[in-house]
Amino acid sequence: MTIETDLADAKTKFDKCLAQLAHEFKGIRTGRATTAIVENIQVEAYGNRVPLPQVAGITIPDASTIIVKPWDTSVLKAIEKAIGEANIGLTPQSDGKIIRMSMPPLSQERRKQLAGQAKDVCEKCKVSMRNVRRDAIKHIETMGKDANLPEDQVKKAVEKIGELLKQTEAKAESELKSKQTDILTF
Repeated sequence: MTIETDLADAKTKFDKCLAQLAHEFKGIRTGRATTAIVENIQVEAYGNRVPLPQVAGITIPDASTIIVKPWDTSVLKAIEKAIGEANIGLTPQSDGKIIRMSMPPLSQERRKQLAGQAKDVCEKCKVSMRNVRRDAIKHIETMGKDANLPEDQVKKAVEKIGELLKQTEAKAESELKSKQTDILTF
């Protein structure tokens, strides 16, 4: 392994952290209905736990309604139960064929809680990025000693890792600000 591959590996891991952050942000409510709110719900169907999109179609007919239409009506009760247990703040209403969930308007207090939740998710992402940096630096320094690389080459690589971290953290902060704006805007 070379220093360049270590840098590329660290960049890939930083990008994965950002992708995970974006995925986590999708599950945080903003006041508008979105399929991401229910996509990760696990339903007990056919003897297994499966994601909701594998057993039902999810549609958004308007900005405040989510409709779940099971492919097989025999799993309707299981879907309803899973949504209730998911604790997403929505009450499923079934008519025997579809499940309808109306998104209540968010209070200002709840919006602030969700903005705080987004900040917590971003902080966890930044911690994982710092762990990636720490591991990459440790590996580069160990490799530098083992391969008798010049100290300035190792130092430059460590600085590049630090720069990558700063750039990635700035992107995470930008995504956080955007998400908080979405949450706090009504």
